[in-house]
Amino acid sequence: MIRVGQYRLESGQNGGMLSGFGDGDFIKLRDEFGNEWQGAAERQYDDSIRFRFRDSHGHYATGVGDNYGITLRDDRGKTWRGFVD
Repeated sequence: MIRVGQYRLESGQNGGMLSGFGDGDFIKLRDEFGNEWQGAAERQYDDSIRFRFRDSHGHYATGVGDNYGITLRDDRGKTWRGFVD
């Protein structure tokens, strides 16, 4: 089962934030500009988790996570790192 909880991710490039809530494989995040990112999480065969997000403007972010953290990269090259509380 994928963890339920509060997601918090930061971008080291400009100090931006993504935060929101996930319930199982569905996740909804909001960035520092108020844009909503809806996404899904899928457990992989090696127990890692694959994340996919899309905002209302058609931008996307993908990445992987494990029990220790999450790393995402968006379609503009911005990297986000964080965790689930």
